[in-house]
Amino acid sequence: MKVLIAEYTTFHDPHLAPEGRAMVSALKKSFEKCRHEVILPQGGDFNAEIERLAPECDYGIVIAPDAMLSRFTHTLELATHNIGTDSTAVAVCASKRLSSKLLANVGINVPKEVGCDFAGKRVIKPVKGEGSIGVRIAKDGEEPKEGEMSVEYIEGEHYSVSIVGSRVVGEACGFYSGLPPVFLTINKQNSYPDENGNFVYEGGVTPVHPEREAEMIEVAKKTIETLGCQGYTGIDMIVADEIYVVDVNSRPTMSLVGIVEVIEEEIADVLLKATVGLPPEGVHYNGKTAKYDAEGGVVVE
Repeated sequence: MKVLIAEYTTFHDPHLAPEGRAMVSALKKSFEKCRHEVILPQGGDFNAEIERLAPECDYGIVIAPDAMLSRFTHTLELATHNIGTDSTAVAVCASKRLSSKLLANVGINVPKEVGCDFAGKRVIKPVKGEGSIGVRIAKDGEEPKEGEMSVEYIEGEHYSVSIVGSRVVGEACGFYSGLPPVFLTINKQNSYPDENGNFVYEGGVTPVHPEREAEMIEVAKKTIETLGCQGYTGIDMIVADEIYVVDVNSRPTMSLVGIVEVIEEEIADVLLKATVGLPPEGVHYNGKTAKYDAEGGVVVE
């Protein structure tokens, strides 16, 4: 089968391109090991490239900044089988304000949105953004700019949970029946504020097994079921007195480059089986640990 991996930053965002190339490389290698042909865009207008290439492919996945992801995913959906989250749910996840509200409504802890008169420490971040870009500790009296929001600062350990949502598509391609998601790994995130208060992301390590691992997995499952995520999803959490969900990435994340090194299954096989309603019960670890940096470099121990 032919699989389109449409990654935006490789040609269109030099700052994030190293991460994009690393994720594409990991996915491409896995799909090819499963004997599928991988198709990649070649630059130019990204949406037009998806329109051109997707019709000749059996499956496709889009990786792009959150603010653009829904549009490009919709284009893909019109032409082939999307193995990621559908465009409507992508749009919900892309808005940190909306997704946080929906998660709070079902009892999942999220940092509360607060004003500049809040007595405690605050974090200002884009309503739609990726990684640590634009995320910072608020200065006294600092108000969010247009497109930003201010939330309470949560002191704790930074993790992400990687999980694959499953689905069944009916004959009319309009009926979805949720199946249990496939838990992949918990990843320790190397993320912290620098001397100027700007958050820095320097990669992470996977897999890790924190004391509250079982709780974190259950929160991750409830999160993607609430938001309707399908395919690979990365959920950023802070573990403090409670477990807080701080971001939901409805697309491949940098943790993927480490995950493919530490599980026995091929991630391509997991994604394809999940998207047709035949997800594996889980994955098996090979006993290795992968440390990955912000540009996709990986050291396996």
